[in-house]
Amino acid sequence: MFSFFRKKTPEVVATPAASEVQVTSNQVDHGASDAIVETAIVQTPASVEVDTKPETKPEAAPAKLSWIARLKQGLAKTSSNLTTLFVGAKIDDDLYDELEAALLTSDAGVEATMYLLDSLKRKVKEEKLTEAEQVKAALKVLLLDLLKPLQKPFELGRHQPLVMMIAGVNGAGKTTTIGKLAKHMHAHNQSVVLAAGDTFRAAAREQLMVWGERNNITVIAQESGDPAAVAFDAVASAKARGTNVVMVDTAGRLPTQLHLMEELKKIKRVIGKGMDGAPQEVLLVIDGNTGQNALTQVKAFDDALQLTGLIITKLDGTAKGGVLAAIAKTRPIPVYFIGVGEQIEDLQAFDAQEFVDALLQ
Repeated sequence: MFSFFRKKTPEVVATPAASEVQVTSNQVDHGASDAIVETAIVQTPASVEVDTKPETKPEAAPAKLSWIARLKQGLAKTSSNLTTLFVGAKIDDDLYDELEAALLTSDAGVEATMYLLDSLKRKVKEEKLTEAEQVKAALKVLLLDLLKPLQKPFELGRHQPLVMMIAGVNGAGKTTTIGKLAKHMHAHNQSVVLAAGDTFRAAAREQLMVWGERNNITVIAQESGDPAAVAFDAVASAKARGTNVVMVDTAGRLPTQLHLMEELKKIKRVIGKGMDGAPQEVLLVIDGNTGQNALTQVKAFDDALQLTGLIITKLDGTAKGGVLAAIAKTRPIPVYFIGVGEQIEDLQAFDAQEFVDALLQ
């Protein structure tokens, strides 16, 4: 599913002199290709303990759900609330009122809800729709049109190195997401260095170190100190070693913590000093269960950092999904990836068509 990872041959740049940087593991350097790379995930069947008695048959291991099935499962509650409205319904004001309530309950927000309802009423009138299923199909088209601009491929190899700064509030799954992305990029022949810039939470640094050791990815870390300095060292190391990607973890914080938001701005400025134009990607990781708070986070972090992309996690829980419509209408920042679980394959590129199909089954 990571076919939305694209590779581009970077422009040739002069390599600066190597600097002495403390790293934690051996760095593996890989080249890049021009082709779109697709990853096939092969599952090795689990071993099954079989009773030797002839009359006993081994039980087959349960089949693992596909990515689409897991996405539909995560959005099942919202999907049910929306789709049941159209079962045997009449096209009248009552239907529109119920649809309005369902959209608001799904965290679509007032602005996106009103936009979808007004557009739907106009479409029903212009196309002379008379059946509830036709109205449902029309809503799917409108929702797809709204979300499609959020779908954007994440292009690798366009900078050397490509510097990514990743932010998010505590509990959004930021550090875990960084580890998953790093492993995927490593699998796509991209050498990666991780900067453990979350110096406030020791567990975050250790968690990133484990990811690095497990996957032979370099981690730049300090026991304590300035996270901006850690980020700068990581960029310097990547430039000296010809590393493809730098991923900078930052401390989780609420957007209301203004002094900590200022620190994020400082990290971004310092990275820019180490490499003109960096970071090229400023990503925000959002917990899909936080509803309209997610939209508040997007606005606050975008105002502070000028976000280039979003990653929505935990859509396998009680996530309502409608918040993507709210984001699309009020702050249409690309959604690069969405996550529906803890496994590495549970983080996939955002596909608007798949998402709408899961939401309006």
